[in-house]
Order: sequence, then structure tokens, then C-alpha cells
Amino acid sequence: MKEFVIYTASRIALFVAAYAVVVGIYLAVTGADSIPLFWPFLVAIVISSVGSVYLLKGQRARFAAVVERRAQAASRRFEQARAKEDLEQDSAQDPEPRPEPRPEPRPEPTSDPRPDQRPER
Repeated sequence: MKEFVIYTASRIALFVAAYAVVVGIYLAVTGADSIPLFWPFLVAIVISSVGSVYLLKGQRARFAAVVERRAQAASRRFEQARAKEDLEQDSAQDPEPRPEPRPEPRPEPTSDPRPDQRPER
């Protein structure tokens, strides 16, 4: 959270500084008493966006590392919970292991032929 606050505050400070420079240049060049809000705002956004790519590279990398660690930890917790749920679901479906069925014993053949197999006299 600390890295997020630092990075966001740096972005805002960079925008405010860019806006102040743009307005200062506008006032110096035109000598006007009033300042248009829209054009200096857009120019300051562009300047601060480009400036943040170079000036805030280190802070952005630290912030991204924190986000990555948090995402990996959340992913690990999710996988652990999913594995636990699967285990619980498997044990609920089959509470005790069933023994393998034994084959039924076959009757021993007798020496007497079956009635339909008796020789005719």
C-alpha cells in the first residue's frame, strides 16, 4: 500500500508541477491576466505522462513488484483452498474405502452329467 501511495502522490506532484510550468510560460508569453483552464490542463497531462515514464520508473517498478507478490500470494491461497475443497468433496462422496468385490466361487463340476446331457438309452 505504501508504494501505491508514493507512486500516486508522485504522479499528482508531477502533474501539478507541469501545470504550473505551462501556466507560468503562458503568462510570461501572453502577459494576460486570465488563464484558460482547458489547454494548459491538456498540455500538463501530456507532459506529466511522458515525464512519469522516465522520472518515476523506479517507483513504478517497486509498485509493480508489490502487486506481483500480492497476486502470487492470492493465487497460492486460491489453489490451496481449491485443493482442500476437492479433498473434502472427494471424502464426502466416498466416506470409507470399499473393498474390491471378490469373485463368486464357481461350483465344482460333478461327474453326473446334466439331465439334458444324459445319453439316451
